[in-house]
Amino acid sequence: MFPGPSESKKGTGYAMQPIIIVLIILVVLVFIALIKTIQVIPQASAAIVERFGRYTRTLNAGLNIVVPFIDSIRNRIDLREQVVPFPPQPVITQDNLVVNIDTVIYYQVTDARAATYEVASYIQAIEQLTVTTLRNIIGGMDLERTLTSREEINAALRGVLDEATGKWGIRVNRVELKAIEPPTSIQDSMEKQMRADRDKRAAILQAEGVRQSEILRAEGEKQSAILRAEGEAKAAALRAEGEAQAIRTVFESIHAGDPDQKLLSYQYLQMLPKIAEGDANKLWIVPSEIGDALKGLSGAFGNLGGGMPGFNTGGNNGNGATERREEPPVD
Repeated sequence: MFPGPSESKKGTGYAMQPIIIVLIILVVLVFIALIKTIQVIPQASAAIVERFGRYTRTLNAGLNIVVPFIDSIRNRIDLREQVVPFPPQPVITQDNLVVNIDTVIYYQVTDARAATYEVASYIQAIEQLTVTTLRNIIGGMDLERTLTSREEINAALRGVLDEATGKWGIRVNRVELKAIEPPTSIQDSMEKQMRADRDKRAAILQAEGVRQSEILRAEGEKQSAILRAEGEAKAAALRAEGEAQAIRTVFESIHAGDPDQKLLSYQYLQMLPKIAEGDANKLWIVPSEIGDALKGLSGAFGNLGGGMPGFNTGGNNGNGATERREEPPVD
């Protein structure tokens, strides 16, 4: 008997199932092979390729092709500059004081192959080398020099690290000391010393301020006295000049008017009351010119009609004798 149509189709379906499975497996393997063949390396990165466990080449940034299932990626390395802080390390100074020092290392991988095969863990190696070198450097310095010589310590530490890590394909760019912490007792002493120094500087600045203030005050008083004296001198000169000008004006007016003896005598008489002013005047000093003025004035009135009443200019008295009046002596 021959199989029916349904039975033949069923047998064909059973025969096709292994083929489909094999095709699926082949597609998956091809996909995996493509993934392993194409390697994309990011910028500033590198990858180490090994073939059967042996170094073959270094993949740079970009698209790279490798042999799948034969070549393998051993390590991917970041070529950018890295910053690694190390925990505080106790270090003994030359004067037997223990200080804790925090360090920060700035390094960069320059050779990916050397960084992979020359040292097992370059981060740990750099840390241990930093601690050892730091103890050697600080061990030859006292505490005061350690606190004030950070640049010197950084330069010496960087030189040693850069020389030692060069064969590892690593370049140490910078080494910085974050903090140097002396013992607590030393910190208290340093704080007291700093406080005393600040008080001393404050006292010095205050004294300098007082001294400068006194100097400025003295300079101001000196300048004020000079200006006051100059003002008084100018004022006296102006007053004298004004009086001289007034005298010249009066003198010129008198000469311009051409006064006679009568007018001058009358002016002398007008000045007599002013000379006699004041209750404390016990002695009067009368110039000799007053007699001449009185004679001239009496002569003028005599010509008018017998002289001025109450004035006797030296004529005959009641007895017919001539009376002579002497001027009071000038003290």
